[in-house]
Amino acid sequence: MRDLVERGFDARGIVSGERDRGGGRGRTVTVNLAESPLGWLRSRGLVDARQFEAGERLRADYERAALAPSVTMRWAARVDGGGGGALDPTTAQIAAKRRFDAALDGAGRGLCDVLWRVICAGEGVPDAERALGWPQRSGRVVLTLALDRLADHYGLA
Repeated sequence: MRDLVERGFDARGIVSGERDRGGGRGRTVTVNLAESPLGWLRSRGLVDARQFEAGERLRADYERAALAPSVTMRWAARVDGGGGGALDPTTAQIAAKRRFDAALDGAGRGLCDVLWRVICAGEGVPDAERALGWPQRSGRVVLTLALDRLADHYGLA
């Protein structure tokens, strides 16, 4: 899905919100709001396929474990009457939480913060750098190191 918005930015590269249609002469960039920060990095060749797969596995476990804040009730209606040998929803959620915790532990103490912010919370790399108090343009380097550790944890070749 594509949710494109045109945003303006200043000389320092700071996005200033939606572009004014009043004929302003500032530079603009088109942003896909539906694209994840990891997907954005992959589409530009800044992370390789192995790193992307590791990040997607972490995000999938994060979502399966339902760790994100919820604003509505979750109604799990069973219409088939049985599980068909699969894990019930509660057991699957607990297993995903264990895999998620093991993956972050496998990445290490200093790297799990950037993994959670960029992959799970969907923050952009510059926002994660500011939140963690890192210098500009250091977040992508640390993120790629964290993704390599994560890929090693998952045993990706």
